[in-house]
Amino acid sequence: MQETQTIESPSIPSRSSTSTQDRSSAVGQTSSTGPQPSKPTPIIPSLAKSKGPGSGAGVRRMRRIIAEDAEWSLAIVPLLTELCIQHIVKNFQNNPILKQLLPEHQKKVLSHLSPDLPLAVTANLIDDESYWRRCCTQRWPVCHVDNHGGSWKRMFFELHLENLLKHFIPNTTDPAVILNLLPLCRNYVRAIRVDQFLPPVQLPAPPRGGDQSDSGSEGEMEEPTMDHYQLDNLVAGLSHLEELDLVYGVKDCGMNFEWNLFLFTYRDCHSLAATIKACHTLKIFRLTRSKVDDDKARILIRSLLDHPALEELDLSHNLIGDRGARAAAKLLSHSRLRVLNLANNQVRAPGAHSLAHALAHNSNLISLNLRLNCIEDEGGQALAHALHTNKCLTTLHLGGNELSEPTGTLLSQDGGKQLLEGMSDNKTLLEFDLRLSDIAQESQYLIGQALCANREAARQRALNPSHFMSPVTAKGPENPAG
Repeated sequence: MQETQTIESPSIPSRSSTSTQDRSSAVGQTSSTGPQPSKPTPIIPSLAKSKGPGSGAGVRRMRRIIAEDAEWSLAIVPLLTELCIQHIVKNFQNNPILKQLLPEHQKKVLSHLSPDLPLAVTANLIDDESYWRRCCTQRWPVCHVDNHGGSWKRMFFELHLENLLKHFIPNTTDPAVILNLLPLCRNYVRAIRVDQFLPPVQLPAPPRGGDQSDSGSEGEMEEPTMDHYQLDNLVAGLSHLEELDLVYGVKDCGMNFEWNLFLFTYRDCHSLAATIKACHTLKIFRLTRSKVDDDKARILIRSLLDHPALEELDLSHNLIGDRGARAAAKLLSHSRLRVLNLANNQVRAPGAHSLAHALAHNSNLISLNLRLNCIEDEGGQALAHALHTNKCLTTLHLGGNELSEPTGTLLSQDGGKQLLEGMSDNKTLLEFDLRLSDIAQESQYLIGQALCANREAARQRALNPSHFMSPVTAKGPENPAG
C-alpha cells in the first residue's frame, strides 16, 4: 500500500516578528549571562499558501489507500468449503473427487460440473440422474426417457452407442472407437436400436475395355464388399442387453441412392445369427426393412430355437414367404415366444397352415401379426380353426390378406357356427384385426360381439381373480363356473 498524508501545523508568527523577538531576547541573555554558544536555527518546512477565507483554521487529516492487486475487493471472503468445492470442480477432469465428500457437498459439485467432461472420468463415477439429464438435453433436442426405462444415464449411453453404430463405416472407421466404450457402458445399456448401417466406401471401378452390356441384374453385385459392421464383439461385451432393433439400410441418401445401400448380406446374416444365439439375455429381437428372404430368415430363426429368454420376434416389412413362415411355426414350439410379427411379407396359405398348426398347440403366444400378407381364405380359415384349441392368444391381426366372406362366415354363423361356439369358449382373444378384408358387416358384427364378451370376462377376472380360481386353489367359496 502507498499512503499520502497532508500535515497541518499550528499558526506560525510572521518572519519579521520572529526575528525581532529573537534579537531582543538574545541581547538580554548576553547582558546577564555573558556570551553563549550559538544554536542551529530550526528549519521549518514551507507550507503552501492557503487560498480562500478561513484557510488558516484546523484542517482534518486525510488518508488515501491505493490497492496494488487489481482483483482486491472489500467483499466478504468465501467460506473455506466453498473455495474447496470451486477447486474440485475446476480440476475435476484431472483429479475427480466425489465419493469422499459429504452428500450436500456432492450435490454442489455435481450441479457445477460441465456435461462435456470425458466419459472415462464420469461414466463409472457419477450416478446422479440430474447430471445425466443435463448431458442428454444438451446433446439431443428431443429426449424420451420413458423409452429407456426412465433412466437418464441409460438413455445417454444407449443413444451415444447407437450414434457411433449409425455412423460407422467398415474399413474406414477404427473399431476401437466402439469397443473402447464397452468398459464404460456395459452396465447401463439394455437396448440397441439402430435404423441405419453404412456400407463400406466403394472406390470407382476402373474402366473396362470393349462394349459393356446393361443387362446385368442387381443380384449380381459382389456381396462381400458390402458387409456391414459385425455386432458380435459388441453384444458379447454387453452383459445386460435385452433388446436388439436393427435396420440394414441408409437413411437420407437422397440423390446418392443405390440398391446396394439396402443389402443385408449372407455374411451379415450368419454373423448376426451367431450373435443373437450367444446373447442369452436377449428378450426382444427386431430386424425390419432389411430385405430378409426365406433363406436368411431360416438362418436367423434356427439360431433362436430353444433360446432361454426370447419373448418377442419382429421380422416385419421383409421378403419372407412360406418357407420362412414354416421356420417361424417351428420356433413357436421350441421357445417361450409371446409376440410374433410377420406383417408385410409374402406369406401365403401354406405358411398360414403351418402357423395355424403350431398355434393350435401353443400355450405361450399372446400376439400374432400377419397383416399385409396374402394368406387368403384358405389360410384365414386354417387360423380360425386353430382358435378352437388355443387358450392364450389375445391379439390376432389378419388385415390386408385378401380375406372374403367365406372366412367371415366361418368366424361368425351358418356353416361356421361351431367355430363361433369355439370362439365363445376361447376367453382370451381380445383383439381381432380384419381391416382391408371383404367380409360382410353382419359377420364383422358377430365377431365383434364375441370379442366384447371376451373383454368383459377379462375385466371381471382382473377385478376379482380369486372368483375364477379352481375350487382346489381358491380360498373362498367354491365357484368353478365363475
